[in-house]
Amino acid sequence: MIIPPLFRCPISLDLFEDPVTLSTGQTYERSCIEKWLAQGSLTCPVTMQKLQDPSMVPNHTLRHLIGEWLHSNTQMDGDDSVELTKKNDISIAEMKHIIESDEPTLESKLQLDFFGLLLELIFKGQENLIFVEKALFCAVKLMPFSDLGSLNLLKQDPKYEVFVVLFEKGSILIKKSLCLLIEAISSSLETRELIKKLGKADKLIQELIQLLQLKTEGVEAGIKAIFALSLIEQNRENLAKAGAVEGLIEYLSNAHISKKSLAPMAMCTIEKLLSVETTKNVIMNHAYGVKSIVKMVFRVSDHEGSESALNALFIICSESKSGREKAIMDGVLTQLLLLLQSQCNGRIKSKARMLLKLLRLMWDEDPSKNL
Repeated sequence: MIIPPLFRCPISLDLFEDPVTLSTGQTYERSCIEKWLAQGSLTCPVTMQKLQDPSMVPNHTLRHLIGEWLHSNTQMDGDDSVELTKKNDISIAEMKHIIESDEPTLESKLQLDFFGLLLELIFKGQENLIFVEKALFCAVKLMPFSDLGSLNLLKQDPKYEVFVVLFEKGSILIKKSLCLLIEAISSSLETRELIKKLGKADKLIQELIQLLQLKTEGVEAGIKAIFALSLIEQNRENLAKAGAVEGLIEYLSNAHISKKSLAPMAMCTIEKLLSVETTKNVIMNHAYGVKSIVKMVFRVSDHEGSESALNALFIICSESKSGREKAIMDGVLTQLLLLLQSQCNGRIKSKARMLLKLLRLMWDEDPSKNL
């Protein structure tokens, strides 16, 4: 008999006895949050929002629900039911005991796999999306200090299916966290086979492409996840066929030049997807396909994305006369000249010169063209 996650205090992980709610909407055990505030902490422990109003309101509804839940599970030993519940909840209880104990060393405490435990809780089919959202937030925070091999639990079909379903039904915050998990999976050799499996999930890829179309804060998370999937060659054809190229082109055509822009990453992803014939056709047929890539050749002071744009245009122009015509009509010559006069590195300048030579073929083929 496991304690439902919402019936636990986020600080102590124990069953609520006197739940109180802060102005942020988060609920804690009264003694725990009072101790937190007494230490001088002026933030909400879960959301880390600054508490403008530190007052606490008793959560009578939650207390009533816990009372009903306890009553329904008190058929065996009356008052001993709470203790029995805690004893059966071994994984979390043992971890809590180790952390609070003075006996284990700091090293042994750091070796506890909180990350793996959270993943187990999240992907066991948890229907409470509020809990999932918070648990994913914690898991993402723990990720830099954890063994990413724990993510291999997603190889199990039931957990893999939950992962995909959460992408379909989860909030934007859940989707952003799942995108970060995809990035982590792609960065580890231990999870290389898993990233290939994710790349075959049509529903998952469709959800990622939907993020690109939302034009919200989820767009950047979607681009990072699609880029992560594109690092594996076997995933590229599926990404291209699902519509990733169109989504990336739309992003590039609307992206503002700023340090926070992920246009260079989007451009790099398109370059990788150009190994698939589908991508070339999409770019040539899209109203902003070639134009959006030409725009990336020279991006004012920084040259992020320039090399990927040059590589992409070289592929397009070398295989298609109409590709060369479109590139020239979209202003690639001006972009190349600006790039050659800039402070970009020698490798980029060399590629720019190669593209200029390739475009000169158009002049040789048809002298009537005005370059």
